[in-house]
Amino acid sequence: MNYLHPTFYFDYTHENIQRLIAAFKDDSLSEAEKAIGLYTKVRDGYLYDPYHISLNPENYRASALAEKSRGNCVEKSIVLIAGLRGLGIPARLRLGKVVNHIAVERLMEKFGSNALTPHGSVDVYLDGNWLKMSPAFNASLCEKLNVTPLEFDGKTDSYLQAHNAEGSRFMEYLEDYGHFEDVPVTFMIKNVKEHYPHIFDTDQNDLEFKL
Repeated sequence: MNYLHPTFYFDYTHENIQRLIAAFKDDSLSEAEKAIGLYTKVRDGYLYDPYHISLNPENYRASALAEKSRGNCVEKSIVLIAGLRGLGIPARLRLGKVVNHIAVERLMEKFGSNALTPHGSVDVYLDGNWLKMSPAFNASLCEKLNVTPLEFDGKTDSYLQAHNAEGSRFMEYLEDYGHFEDVPVTFMIKNVKEHYPHIFDTDQNDLEFKL
């Protein structure tokens, strides 16, 4: 597999992604510094919003997602991966299932569960190692939830804050679906329909869901 090539979804040659990564095309920066900077830009530049879900494959192209001001964990991961590949840094999408233990009232109301799937994160290849990173929760949201923003140092895994600042359980990883070279939209749609049939497994031809 090749985790540097552009794909239908990781279309980093598009001007939207090139504009996003322009500031990091600096030869004085190391690959780790580029990855850290872009991670932080995507984490905080797009507000986390799990309540708009599209079943339209076209809407998962990084170039389309980069035009938005908010996104869910998968969408933000797609943008980050496209940007990393555009900077010559290998990256791939990782999907799994997580449980949120804080501020779950709306999740329970809309999803009927505090389990979120598929949860998206990023594997990035730096200095001979694959490292995990999750750009989902922007710093301003973390402040509201009393959770320390998730930083990436370019050396160690950085994904899912297990606890908030008071030590209460925040996020819990339940399942790892593995990593993917491109965005597995067919798998993702099947996954959400199986886990949330009351929302997505309908007789209508709806492709956009605002919960």
